[in-house]
Amino acid sequence: MKAAMKKRLAEFVRFGVVGVVATAIHYGLYYLLQSHMNATVAYSIGYAVSFVLNYVLSSLFTFRVQLSAGKAVAFLGGHAVNYVVGVALLNIMLLAGVPRQWAPLPVFVMVVPINFLVVRFALVKVRSANNKLNDNPNDSMCNEADNHNHSGV
Repeated sequence: MKAAMKKRLAEFVRFGVVGVVATAIHYGLYYLLQSHMNATVAYSIGYAVSFVLNYVLSSLFTFRVQLSAGKAVAFLGGHAVNYVVGVALLNIMLLAGVPRQWAPLPVFVMVVPINFLVVRFALVKVRSANNKLNDNPNDSMCNEADNHNHSGV
């Protein structure tokens, strides 16, 4: 297996681990809150909490990049798309008669592929673009270790 393909596979596995954790937190909060408030509000609260954890873990563990304001904004922008799609699908599920407590589950299945592409672009592509434009190596969006091939998960 080529080194680049191996790196992508390891990155995707790490993405899966972070995704499972973030989704479990999102769904857990939704499940606890949905019987006490509007389903969309419960979904939004779960999303917001899992978003913060997802950003930190996706940056440091999945894509192995440093946290920065620029990447956080790109990540937020990407997740805004994912959030809007998720809320729309949640409401479609509810209108279709899927019980409130289970409605987010098919939504998660549908938004995960979108999320991977958006998150990867936000964290990795922004890092690459900013590194090319950045004159100050101490203010770089990634450090020297990020430029090495990470073969482990």
